[in-house]
Amino acid sequence: MTLVAAACFAAGAAAADLSSPIGSGSEPAPPWRLIGLPRQTKPMTRFTVVELDRQRVLRVEADHAFGNLLHPLRRAHAGTLTWRWRVDELPAGADLQRRSGDDAPLKVCALFDLPAEQVPFVDRQLLRIASARAGEPLPTATLCYVWDRSLPDGALLHNAYTHRVRYIIVRGTPGRWSDERHDLAADFRRAFGDDSDNASDVPGLTGVGIGADSDNTASHSIGYVSDLHLSERP
Repeated sequence: MTLVAAACFAAGAAAADLSSPIGSGSEPAPPWRLIGLPRQTKPMTRFTVVELDRQRVLRVEADHAFGNLLHPLRRAHAGTLTWRWRVDELPAGADLQRRSGDDAPLKVCALFDLPAEQVPFVDRQLLRIASARAGEPLPTATLCYVWDRSLPDGALLHNAYTHRVRYIIVRGTPGRWSDERHDLAADFRRAFGDDSDNASDVPGLTGVGIGADSDNTASHSIGYVSDLHLSERP
């Protein structure tokens, strides 16, 4: 995932204004929208709604591809993000610690509105350049939970291309559903605490994304996501 690609990621205490991508049709329901790279020529990751295990789920397939599905939010509270996911095919040769292997079969990302003045100077300049190329402001801090079976569960690492995207590894077993529940505020402090003036302050969310990519490894992956919810309480 490049710096530009990072963008291509209330009614009460029980729920925030995050709606499900799974509607009545085969395409993701609005306001979810597909985001790629500016002037992208490589294939886009495919997001479709299918029946699997007697339920409707989001199928995510990347064939030498890149792409994210993004749900914009208006500075939503960083509460608890829950979902279920399953990976049936992994991108061959993926290694999140190298640029040439920076591919993932599934990732769920939270985009935070970290004040620009808290972003290190060099990163801030790179963001300005990338935002100009993209034609819109890019998120200053993106935290992605990445399905992986090789790195330690819970490992924290920076994206191979940019420090503005950070990964928390979630180990999984291919072909098996797993239920995920993550405290966004706690994980933001852990991932971006070095950028924050006040460790107790957690910025609001500007979006939630679902992604998969296999372009760097020129490979193929298939995964599924369902029951994605954002609640106000940890």
